[in-house]
Amino acid sequence: MDTYPSIFNDVIGPVMRGPSSSHCAASLRIARLCRDLMDENIKDVMIEFDPDGSLATTHKSQGSDMGLFGGFMGWEAYDERLPQSDKHLAAAGINVTINICDIGADHPNTYKFTLSNNIETRNLTAISTGGGMIEVIEIDGNAVSIAGDYFETLIYCKESEKIIQYLKASISFDDIQFHKGEISFIEIKSQSFPDPSICDELLSMAEVTVIKFLKPILPVMARKNLQVPFITCHEMLEYNKNKNKSLWQLALDYEANRGNISEAEVFEKMRDIIHIMDKAIQLGLKGTHYEDRILGSQSVLFKEKLDSNQLIGGETNNRIIMYVSAMMEVKSSMGVIVAAPTAGSCGALPGAIFGTGHSLQLDEDEIVKAMLSAGLIGVFIAAHATFAAEVGGCMAETGSGGGMAAAAITEMNGGTLKQSIAAASLALQNSLGIICDPIGNRVEAPCLGRNVMAATNAVSCANMALSNYEHLIPLDEVIETMKAVGDQIHHTLRCTNLGGLSITNAAKKIEALLEEHPNKLYKSC
Repeated sequence: MDTYPSIFNDVIGPVMRGPSSSHCAASLRIARLCRDLMDENIKDVMIEFDPDGSLATTHKSQGSDMGLFGGFMGWEAYDERLPQSDKHLAAAGINVTINICDIGADHPNTYKFTLSNNIETRNLTAISTGGGMIEVIEIDGNAVSIAGDYFETLIYCKESEKIIQYLKASISFDDIQFHKGEISFIEIKSQSFPDPSICDELLSMAEVTVIKFLKPILPVMARKNLQVPFITCHEMLEYNKNKNKSLWQLALDYEANRGNISEAEVFEKMRDIIHIMDKAIQLGLKGTHYEDRILGSQSVLFKEKLDSNQLIGGETNNRIIMYVSAMMEVKSSMGVIVAAPTAGSCGALPGAIFGTGHSLQLDEDEIVKAMLSAGLIGVFIAAHATFAAEVGGCMAETGSGGGMAAAAITEMNGGTLKQSIAAASLALQNSLGIICDPIGNRVEAPCLGRNVMAATNAVSCANMALSNYEHLIPLDEVIETMKAVGDQIHHTLRCTNLGGLSITNAAKKIEALLEEHPNKLYKSC
């Protein structure tokens, strides 16, 4: 079955709390599926991380544990109780053991679970693929591919032919597969769960032992025979011949087809997203506080300097820096943010778009259009590269955010479609090879600086494109190169806390202080 990124699934979202979407939101979504697999009755969980992956060294400090614990209890990724999820988990009587051992994982963000209660034991393995997106790759010893964009019904049975014949005659479905192993089941992907009367009939069959229902975790569903008008920049330009549509209008075309919803619904869904972003920026500018973090509230200090005309670089550029900082500080204080395209890079794109929009005194609709345009550039990246720093370094996160923002800013300033694409290409070219090396094993620094760099790079590249600078390398080829470069970055430089700034003497002192005094704000070295 073909799968295509959705702007709201893969690029702009999820709405969440926590330092990292790859860790916090993704782990919560995976744990929600674990909860469903166990009929919402989990007593004991053994979680295994591979020592060569990113989670072995970052699962606690970057929020995987927090997300998992919230997911086991069925919470949303923006639940205000998440920072205290460990206490709520203990109160719920769920026992968790975390082991670091060789599980033969091919992906750096691999979660392996053994789930049990007084009735049954189940096994599930899943990966976090970037920006909060996930894939369950194994259930009870059977290879599967579950992204959370279908209603998934698992019918555990000893024999399949009779049951599948019954199902095909009785229900609507998108796909049916039989997974034959030591523990076998039929997997149904559909737009809703089978009617209870159908399930009762199935359970009356001697071949059926139990039925499991895994609810969707993504906002936009997939469907059988899903088609989109284009999936590369080249295809988009071919599609747009004789249409003369702008980038944001092409984004509407794409997402309306992808999500099977109207263009008006797409537009209003993005309006809801920018309201959350705007609220976070304004909250950050009022000052944030959270004990367990490295950096304090710095955007307030920047605002004081900006308001008193003590900064250089132009009002728009400095407003962008201030907004990026405010958004990142809300993230680091466990406030509600939108991963765009990830939580670690949540500041660059909205900071650049809102900073530009407010400086140009554009109305809200223009900001919605800009975010749609950015989202479409992100679709091409999601389809052909990655947003996961654990896979492609910070180039995949802040680099992607900067490329998306460059296209949007160009369009906000009256640029053509060609110029917007050129801006995205230039910005991504400037981001190749950026590593991911958080200081103190926290997604704060150099993450803040790299978000600022991505946003200001977007402004520079937008101005270059508006001046008709040659970008030379087509956007599709730059994205392919991003993927190739990311594959070559050493694993110690991909969000593992094992290289770069993470292992400097100063960073290790910060890390030790945070371990010794987890609720003490770090001031200076």
